[in-house]
Amino acid sequence: MGLLSNRVDRESLKLGDHIYSWRAAYIYAHHGIYIGDEKVIHFTRHGPKVGTSSVLDVLMVSSVPTPSLTSCPNCTHTENNNEVITSCLDCFLAGGVLYRFEYSANPAVFFVKARRGTCTFAASDPPGAVLHRANYLLDKGFGCYNIFKNNCEDFAIYCKTGLLVSGKKSMGQSGQVASLIDGPLVGFLSVVVKLVKTNVYVKTASVASSVATYCVTRYATDIGIRSDVVKVRVEDLPIKHHNIAT
Repeated sequence: MGLLSNRVDRESLKLGDHIYSWRAAYIYAHHGIYIGDEKVIHFTRHGPKVGTSSVLDVLMVSSVPTPSLTSCPNCTHTENNNEVITSCLDCFLAGGVLYRFEYSANPAVFFVKARRGTCTFAASDPPGAVLHRANYLLDKGFGCYNIFKNNCEDFAIYCKTGLLVSGKKSMGQSGQVASLIDGPLVGFLSVVVKLVKTNVYVKTASVASSVATYCVTRYATDIGIRSDVVKVRVEDLPIKHHNIAT
């Protein structure tokens, strides 16, 4: 992986890697755990109804299994409510590029990688623990898909770290969900900058303030930094809800 990109070759993948591929014009990424033999365990959204009645419906479709996945002889899918499935790497990527999520990121790398949902300060557990969680959840499920609190990135991060957000009302550990919130904010800030562009000093100050705010928020909401997370054994994971009541 490079400093600015997490793109990797298939040959460099290792057991228990958290991988992802961008969907929907790089707005949203689909995440999973690599288990070897070109297979991936990932959390999906089954069924045509997403239920947000908003633009998020378009983004969440990226986690719905594609027809090629459900008909591929190398992939498995269930007819029940368990939305954790195994697919071949080709079906998981769905024509996209392969990236590897980075753990134990140093601050320089963390802030250089401007997009959320690509790295974290949190440390990964050993591959054996990661694969155990992924395979256990493949059998037991990971609850209902929720783009804000229980999505594919949340699943992969939990498999890698065993960490869960402890408050029912809190947002999940997914960095890309925060990016969905950042988008409108960045758009608003760009408009403000244009309005004050006649004054170079005001413009520079506005940009610096926006960048600083983004960096502080991103740091504070990272799963490896925030204080409202707990380590939970996969065998003790609540069946119906991924977030734990305080």
